[in-house]
Amino acid sequence: MQSLQNYFLVAMPTLNDSVFERSLIYLCEHNEKGAMGIVLNVELDLDICQLLTQMKLGNAAFFLSGKPVMAGGPVNTDRGFVLHTPMDGFHASLSITDELMMTSSLDILSTLGTSAEPKNYLIALGYAGWEAGQLEQEILDNVWLTIPASSEIIFNTPVEDRWLAASKSIGIDIWQLAPGAGHA
Repeated sequence: MQSLQNYFLVAMPTLNDSVFERSLIYLCEHNEKGAMGIVLNVELDLDICQLLTQMKLGNAAFFLSGKPVMAGGPVNTDRGFVLHTPMDGFHASLSITDELMMTSSLDILSTLGTSAEPKNYLIALGYAGWEAGQLEQEILDNVWLTIPASSEIIFNTPVEDRWLAASKSIGIDIWQLAPGAGHA
């Protein structure tokens, strides 16, 4: 099995699902036990300032107002995840690549709005999960296009443009793809 960790899952245009339609998912983990990812392009009606205020964290700086919290997926929607660029001191963060880490620890939230925050970060509530073999079958069923992930798309592309930007990153116009998959 080839791991798709650090890949994007781009929902095919034919995916007609209220949760994943036109979604872009970053795969944080993928192994023989299953997969876990964060939806990168669905905003909650909540910004980071509001989230920190609700959590009674005192650093809810005004400039965090308007920075969206993402709907990371339908699993454990009350649990937060932070994708962030590497920075010393975040011992609870798991390194995914040299450019990206993930944590569900609260320690990083206390740095937001201060000089100690990571250079780039994305906060999501919930995640997308697949049991062993489930994601592989969905890929065979032409539900997802797999693309190597890009920090540029995660952190610097407007939320509403991420789905198209991911497919364009490998030279594909996703609207031109045929709805069926071919198998040799």
